[in-house]
Amino acid sequence: MGFGGGNLPTRCGPAFAVSLDTSMSASLCQGVMPELLTRCRALPVPATCGRQFSRYVARRFYSGGAERGRRLVLSRLFQPQNLRCDQVLSLEDGSGELTCKSQRLMLQVGLIHPASPGSYHLLPYTVRAMEKLVRVIDQEMQAIGGQKLNMPSLSSAELWRASKRWDLMGKELLRLRDRHGKEYCLGPTHEEAVTALVASQKTLSYKQLPFLLYQVTRKFRDEPRPRFGLLRGREFYMKDMYTFDSSPEAARQTYSLVCDAYCSLFSRLGLHFVKVQADVGSIGGTMSHEFQLPADVGEDRLAVCASCNFSANMETLDSSQTSCPACQGPLTETKGIEVGHTFYLGTKYSSIFKAQFANVHGKLSLAEMGCYGLGVTRILAAAIEVLSTEDCIRWPGLLAPYQVCLIPPKKGSKEAAAPELMGSVYDHITEVVPQLRGELLLDDRTHLTIGNRLKDANKLGYPFVIIAGKGALEDPSRFEVWCQNTGEVVFLTKEGVMGLLKTVQVV
Repeated sequence: MGFGGGNLPTRCGPAFAVSLDTSMSASLCQGVMPELLTRCRALPVPATCGRQFSRYVARRFYSGGAERGRRLVLSRLFQPQNLRCDQVLSLEDGSGELTCKSQRLMLQVGLIHPASPGSYHLLPYTVRAMEKLVRVIDQEMQAIGGQKLNMPSLSSAELWRASKRWDLMGKELLRLRDRHGKEYCLGPTHEEAVTALVASQKTLSYKQLPFLLYQVTRKFRDEPRPRFGLLRGREFYMKDMYTFDSSPEAARQTYSLVCDAYCSLFSRLGLHFVKVQADVGSIGGTMSHEFQLPADVGEDRLAVCASCNFSANMETLDSSQTSCPACQGPLTETKGIEVGHTFYLGTKYSSIFKAQFANVHGKLSLAEMGCYGLGVTRILAAAIEVLSTEDCIRWPGLLAPYQVCLIPPKKGSKEAAAPELMGSVYDHITEVVPQLRGELLLDDRTHLTIGNRLKDANKLGYPFVIIAGKGALEDPSRFEVWCQNTGEVVFLTKEGVMGLLKTVQVV
């Protein structure tokens, strides 16, 4: 099937096609592109796509000449697949455990691969998305004064016994002994470690506070029933921040500051979230909030009032309560995936480990603390869960592993002269739109039809797919551009393509 002119593929459901006159000037193309990109970023429910999926074949890098460097080609990527073209994963895995959409899709297209129960290999596409998410997190945390550090995963049992959590955490804590018989755990969280670190600094002054110390590291929890892929595993990545303030008033201001940064983060990702009152649990403290993405597969039950801003995890309310405690309006129950959690700790840990500072009067005072977590790998999986269709992954625009996929014609087709044209488009994009260097992927599997490669691209969720069909050989050339997050299709000259891609945001 050809993909130029007015022949639109129908396999991916409804799409809005816009054909721009081939004589349209570059300036006019660029003038309409921001409006199109705004719609692409709106992230409505995207169009569904077919179930065919193709096997990749290894080839050499598609070289563009020494002066241009290498083009990144799809056939060389390590991207294992578990399905043939006409297969779809069941909602149950081999053990009979119920899966969810995000787990099924991530296994299907080769984003993750099982290693052991609750533990997964994160494959190259996923690592790219996660690195982008970490960059966004770094931007938000450092904008409020966060300082990044890295603490050991091995945590001494002595610290955990001092806080009494060695026994309180129960079987969830993964414990081990070294060759000398000394006990450790693989840290599920780092309140003890960071407080002991700050306490070791004996000359702290109130003038140095607040400290906002955070890390992004692997965490370990011996879940009794790991399930739903990256949504609930035994090994995962988390951003955990620990704050130290000179007074309760200052600590509450810091608490609000971090919560606002979380709101900014999820808004930048285009994710609908709810901030709810929560239980402090084993972490402790006097105040806690969760950041939840509403989803049917969510394991948390939430109560939300439509009449005011009240929302809470159901576990914080009386089981018989049906009205909002703030305005007495009716409460609506929904389910959510917890992707962030904040705690105001007070002096719970600073009093145990003597994390002190010299106050304005020169006397030693205990630091007021807070802790703040973001589930990094869980955010990736939860975003896929709430944004994707049953058959195709859709990413938050900023987190897509690659922003653009270029599809040249099939080898031997009448448009066979266009592959070199598509190569020149690749090189031109890297020159004219430098922020997209490293964000372009050329699908060089020209033994496959354009249609099959487009189905693969739909499944993997590249925000923009550029196809060289019949229109690529016209004068001037026109390219078919799929805006995956909206299902829109536009036909653009090379100048129009550049105008569109110049406004793409990357991190």
